[in-house]
Amino acid sequence: MTNLKHYDVILSPVITEKATLLTEQSKVVFKVANTATKPEIKAAVEALFGVKVTAVNTLVRKGKVKRFRGTIGRQSDVKKAIVTLAEGQTIDITTGL
Repeated sequence: MTNLKHYDVILSPVITEKATLLTEQSKVVFKVANTATKPEIKAAVEALFGVKVTAVNTLVRKGKVKRFRGTIGRQSDVKKAIVTLAEGQTIDITTGL
């Protein structure tokens, strides 16, 4: 059952060189809400994409202080989730939801 809450948990896929290399190990990287827990992330991925999730690892990239036109600003913290899928399962993140 697809719940609207699942769309609030998973914000977007992360498409980087490292994230693309992880797809060979049947892992997918998502940007998730800062308040999301591992069980919520697992439930959201299984409901939205129809796959079996075996593990969820999370990390928080702390916001950096950056300059823009001489003004100092701060980027916000970003929480990422590395989702390990069951054997033989894949998610094509280029198609979107």
